[in-house]
Amino acid sequence: MSNLVIKVADLSEEFPAIAAIRKSVFQEEQGVDPALEFDGKDEISQHLIAYLAQKAVGTTRIRYLDDKTAKIERLAVLSTARGQGIGKKIMIKALEVIANKNIPEVVIHAQEYVKVLYQKLDFVEEGQIFEEAGIPHVIMRKVFHLG
Repeated sequence: MSNLVIKVADLSEEFPAIAAIRKSVFQEEQGVDPALEFDGKDEISQHLIAYLAQKAVGTTRIRYLDDKTAKIERLAVLSTARGQGIGKKIMIKALEVIANKNIPEVVIHAQEYVKVLYQKLDFVEEGQIFEEAGIPHVIMRKVFHLG
């Protein structure tokens, strides 16, 4: 999969592609309300976009909650590109971006059925399963040992 490129998105140019991926995955596949999906926090977040053979196929966003904690949200890969490890590669890139800012802690609200992906990246589950947008989620956290 040498033709996979994951980069920090230029929001002014690439947000339409990001929005299209999220609309396809969250609204069309999972039935998430657009008002929940597009929550007004995109402008204050850093976004990653994945291109496979020059086609936008995946995205996530990083929201910096404070100088010690980042939250990775809205990880989405188009159904046509799944099963190739793209979601994991997007997460690895997001973790690199966060580590390079010397932020020691990352939190996610993982959809329960994909929590194994995050466990493989050393995220630890905490608390009870809860519902977000009608989908079971669990809070997971990863702490970097920066040094």
